[in-house]
Amino acid sequence: MTEENRDFKYVMQDVSKVYIGAKYTYQEMMDTDEIPFKLKAILSHYILKEVAGDTTPENHIFYIKDTDLSYLVYKQMKARFKLDFPVRSPKGTWQYRSEYHTIEEIAGNAAWKEKQDEIVVEEMVLTKLHIMMMSL
Repeated sequence: MTEENRDFKYVMQDVSKVYIGAKYTYQEMMDTDEIPFKLKAILSHYILKEVAGDTTPENHIFYIKDTDLSYLVYKQMKARFKLDFPVRSPKGTWQYRSEYHTIEEIAGNAAWKEKQDEIVVEEMVLTKLHIMMMSL
């Protein structure tokens, strides 16, 4: 991994959640030891059958349809994505406002799809309980 691309490539875990930087490709997730095994199995069994390994969640979620298997998987796992929206401050400068959204909210919002170049997808948050509840 090159030094300049490390900002949004990380994996953190706490007691109940897994936080994954949205710049990771699905293949990089499969290759890192920090990703839980069950999540790797889910990615391999479901997600990587629909998208190429060099796809990032950041690129994937704006093109996902509610009929896609990956949409159903993210919905079942109750995945949340941290999105940074550009907003103009009262002083006239541009800033980013961070919000967490589900895959249903993202896939159902046509305005966000049109402005996907302006929206920064920072991370994907998954609960360990929902990962463990997924069947293969």
